[in-house]
Amino acid sequence: MPSSTLAAMKIRFPHPFLLLLGGVVVAAMLTWILPAGVYDRVPDAALGRDVVVPGSYHTIRATPVGPLAAVIAVPRGIIAGADVVVTILFCGGAFALLDSTGAMTRLVSSLADRLRSPNRTIIVISVFFATMGALENMHEEIIAMIPVLVLLSHRIGFGAVTALAMSVGAAVVGSAFSPSNPFAAGLAMKFAELPQLSQGGLRLVLMCVALAVWIAFTIWQAPRDDVRSDTTVQAVAPATRRDVVLLLLLVAPILIYVWGVLSRDWGFNELSALFLVGGLLVGVVSGLTPTDSATGFLRGMDSMLSAALFVGIARSISVVLTDGQIIDTIVYALAAPLSQLPSTLAAVMMVPIHTLIHIPVISNSGHAVLTMPIMAPTADLLSISRDAAVMAYQTGAPLTDMLLPTNGALLAMLLKGNVSFGRWLRFALPGALLVSLVGFAGILIMR
Repeated sequence: MPSSTLAAMKIRFPHPFLLLLGGVVVAAMLTWILPAGVYDRVPDAALGRDVVVPGSYHTIRATPVGPLAAVIAVPRGIIAGADVVVTILFCGGAFALLDSTGAMTRLVSSLADRLRSPNRTIIVISVFFATMGALENMHEEIIAMIPVLVLLSHRIGFGAVTALAMSVGAAVVGSAFSPSNPFAAGLAMKFAELPQLSQGGLRLVLMCVALAVWIAFTIWQAPRDDVRSDTTVQAVAPATRRDVVLLLLLVAPILIYVWGVLSRDWGFNELSALFLVGGLLVGVVSGLTPTDSATGFLRGMDSMLSAALFVGIARSISVVLTDGQIIDTIVYALAAPLSQLPSTLAAVMMVPIHTLIHIPVISNSGHAVLTMPIMAPTADLLSISRDAAVMAYQTGAPLTDMLLPTNGALLAMLLKGNVSFGRWLRFALPGALLVSLVGFAGILIMR
């Protein structure tokens, strides 16, 4: 759908907080409408979680979620997502402390001056975030960086939508099409019983093409970015060596975390600890007193509180669906009709099915664990390669992380950038559809 058509629709979405609470209400209502059912599961020692047994779906006694239980699910969801919530708070505190030193403003100005070309800036920033997305599924960590990225976008003549496009948009494209992302393609290949990096060369080419499409779309749309600040761009002093050192103190946790994810199976708790140390070191190196460092760190955490809570409330939707035992019912109802379709059509239809499942199951890893043990045998029955089934998952699930209103981290980024969900959707939906064509091409090649 052209962006002009989407703009004409003038869809007004409620505040992200109300949008997520509405999702909880809808989930509770579905537990009264859909039959409860489950797949049998067996433990997987390597992953430390239970795995679905294909063909084992059966209905069970209904356990609908009432109004009181739905409300209680909200704090339960926040508790369930506590590791992500803490990461957002600590990351936000560290970056806010860095920003209070003036280093970020000077660094952003120097970067824009050095790159000189707005288009070159978009390319460089997009490639960086896509690379981080490909390596470690970077997503929630971006929330704290949005104000700085908006400033950078403003300095090159664009607005907040462009800042989001070259950060979260590029990271999502990298995460979705990466042949090695351990939280998406890596897990999907494992549960499809494929070797890691299966069709790695082809997948790498597809990722590069998808990123090129997204960057070209961003550059094309950047002049139309109407979410801009009224403030004028003022000249600032050039960045100093100490500014660079301070930035490296907060880039280092991300790089160390990438190593930990790939070699030590690290999670968000390790990342939180790294940002806590990095933030404290920023205070020391910048010359702040311990009291001023602690005050600045906590002030930054305050500014991230609503963003962190969005992620926790989004988890509440999954909590309600799990309590009502209808997640497996949704998966079964969507996947079962595939066996009645011609193989090529079935391969293509896996993509929208994954998208629908991803609305309540927003975690890429959780989605892969739930669906791939079902989709892989289904692909065998339809004479579709399991590589194509994995590509359908990548296109239908991780790629839609930039679109779904149940993605609390996305809503938090929009809030930090002062961009409404409707305005972002008018930009991102056409771009995501263009990028998805690369995924569809990959499915047909692998089929």
